[in-house]
Amino acid sequence: MASHTPRPVTPISMVRVPRPSTVDLITAELRSAIRSGALPVGSPIGEVEMASQLGVSRSPLRESMQRLVQEGLLTASPGRGMRVSVIGPDRVTDVYDARLAIEAQAARLIIKAGADTVLDRLEAAYAALVEVSQGTDALAISDADLEFHRLLVDMAGSPRLGRYMSTLAIETRIAGLSGNGDGYTARRSVSDTYRQLLDALAAGDAVAAFLALERQFAEAVARLTGEDDDVDTVETPVTEAIAVITPIEVSEED
Repeated sequence: MASHTPRPVTPISMVRVPRPSTVDLITAELRSAIRSGALPVGSPIGEVEMASQLGVSRSPLRESMQRLVQEGLLTASPGRGMRVSVIGPDRVTDVYDARLAIEAQAARLIIKAGADTVLDRLEAAYAALVEVSQGTDALAISDADLEFHRLLVDMAGSPRLGRYMSTLAIETRIAGLSGNGDGYTARRSVSDTYRQLLDALAAGDAVAAFLALERQFAEAVARLTGEDDDVDTVETPVTEAIAVITPIEVSEED
């Protein structure tokens, strides 16, 4: 019987799957806490207390907080440490100007690629916003609203635009929390500009999409700055709830 020489095993070239670092996990948790109001706007971030709450050392916490300072979600003040940023009426317009630039470009990219492939998902997000707006949970309405816009940008297929929108979405929430004391106020009725935007995408009309977004954001700015107080709104109390922050599970490899 003929013998067979085993073939040499050829090593398989594989890329190691990246795993979120402790700093990544802390950053994500702090972003979530800021967005939910668990870390109230303007509140100080005590390193010792926060590190204990998260179950991490102060070194990765500091690195995480520096990331959020660069994103504009935390503010560093000499002698006062870190605080959750406040976005008052004087800065609201700037947030929405940035959103208009990002979202209008996303609409153009969607139209260029063929909007038919994403319209069903956007229509579903719009329907979800309409449904939740019939209730009285302002934060839930805001979440549905921001989810629609996040999806719009994600469907453009640009990771960079998506990253910018992620930060702008939290800044939008901060702006909503900055001028309402202990509560978050959201518009109860859904602006007809959402329908106009969807129709513009379906028609491949980038100019109409831009105008729909421009009008929608102008309405939001007017409400948040107090220039328009006739809009039907609903308010949800937001209490200081640092305890809801989830401890980070740190791997031994970190």
